[in-house]
Amino acid sequence: MQIIQKYFSELSDNQIQQFIALKDLYEDWNTKINVISRNNIHALYTNHILHSLAIAKLISFSKGTKVLDVGTGGGFPGIPLAILFPEVEFLLIDSIGKKIKVVDSISNTLELANIRTRNTRVENINESFDFIVSRAVTNMTEFNKWVKGKFNNNNQNSISNGVLYLKGGDLSEELKDIPHVQYDISDFFTEDFFKTKKIIYIEH
Repeated sequence: MQIIQKYFSELSDNQIQQFIALKDLYEDWNTKINVISRNNIHALYTNHILHSLAIAKLISFSKGTKVLDVGTGGGFPGIPLAILFPEVEFLLIDSIGKKIKVVDSISNTLELANIRTRNTRVENINESFDFIVSRAVTNMTEFNKWVKGKFNNNNQNSISNGVLYLKGGDLSEELKDIPHVQYDISDFFTEDFFKTKKIIYIEH
């Protein structure tokens, strides 16, 4: 938990308690469903929670912003962002029902009233959003096709509406035909894990 407070020092007492609670909740669920790699659960706060919050170093979502988290898995990046931005509306979706069950349980336990969930694919979502976030669910070219036409036209944030995608490694090939801006997460967080991690912003 200290690593979250290292980079986000303005948390309320309630937010601190919610972030602390994530450890036991994920460890408990991980004994039933493989939500997070068994080899990786010890690094929950760095590799999953802080990684999700990298988006918050790029943008502080304004009140009422609508965010869709595609392929949320166990709730990343959606749950950490929903804790950080309680006045922002989040829809977390995944095609695997048991993962949405985990997200529902954790968000209900933490009383995150700003989270909705659906067990579905993004192609079946008939809503529009300010931002669509995701964490390495597929090739960027494919992802960009999935989310086309699902954005609001009214911009109410410091950057225009679009995709904020968390991914690592060399993305030059899959992004060569997509106008985008690439941010190195190592500019925000100094831990070794983030050396190759990036946020890809695609304006829509």
